[in-house]
Amino acid sequence: MSTTTLPPGERTQPKSAPPPKISDRSRSERRLGWLLAGPAFAVMLLVTAYPIAQATYESLFDFRLTDPENRSFTGLSNYWVILTDQLWWRSIGVTVFITVVTVAVELVLGFALAMVMSKALAAIRPVVRAAILIPYAVITVVSAFAWQFAFDINSGFVNPWFAWLPGVSETTDWFGDTWTSLFVICIAEIWKTTPFISLLLLAGLAQVPEVLQEAAKVDGATWWQRMRKVTIPNMKAAIMVALLFRTLDAFRVFDSIFVMTGGANGTESVSFLAYRQTIARLEIGLGSAVSVLLFLVVVLIAFVFIKGFKVDLSQQRGDQ
Repeated sequence: MSTTTLPPGERTQPKSAPPPKISDRSRSERRLGWLLAGPAFAVMLLVTAYPIAQATYESLFDFRLTDPENRSFTGLSNYWVILTDQLWWRSIGVTVFITVVTVAVELVLGFALAMVMSKALAAIRPVVRAAILIPYAVITVVSAFAWQFAFDINSGFVNPWFAWLPGVSETTDWFGDTWTSLFVICIAEIWKTTPFISLLLLAGLAQVPEVLQEAAKVDGATWWQRMRKVTIPNMKAAIMVALLFRTLDAFRVFDSIFVMTGGANGTESVSFLAYRQTIARLEIGLGSAVSVLLFLVVVLIAFVFIKGFKVDLSQQRGDQ
């Protein structure tokens, strides 16, 4: 009996698995997606590319709008000034706090509202959906003024109504402290944008195959087991989109802070810092640098979300 001896190099090197093939359906859908989204993407790129490039260019200069002739190139010194300033890091902390709190609460409440809308009777389903989406239709500035009025120490109704709660009295000044001010800002943001999350999650619920739910019921799975093993895994793409869009929007929070506190009591976000440097103080160079840093942080957040969720739409459809 003869045996064949392979060279040592060939014996120790394992064969690599062939790369997964893309189905014809996935390839055609990708081509169709680019054809449909390509024009809008090109327009958005043209509209946003110039402001970003202009802000990046202005951030390299020491430039005040009140003295346009006295303009000097400083390179990256504006970025160094910002990154070594405690005010920048405090604004980052405030922005991250508002983002984490609001997005987490909105995800839970939005999922609950999406379940209500999906299970509502067909006769009243349009009315339920319209009622839930009303807050999202309200302009953010109008919503912020309404919540500021509600929590106002003189004319608001929150203190008289909830004076029975610990720590709340008719003389509670909600906008006189950092944490209470952030609490009101978060409440306003949650009320305003939870319907947006629920709308995206409702679309995700519609994609969960009913046959899987019925099979899980037959197998004796509880409601929580069906939610954890069937519903949420099949909604992964919708959850990623909802979290991504809302996180990017929450990280740029400005309107509520501008209306309610004006950045006082340590409630200044990164967007408000950029506004104060550019509009209030007319420091075009520093304000542009803050805007560029904010843009880079938003891009980083989007990258982390997309890579972290690792959503493959073709696999979710069952394509091979």
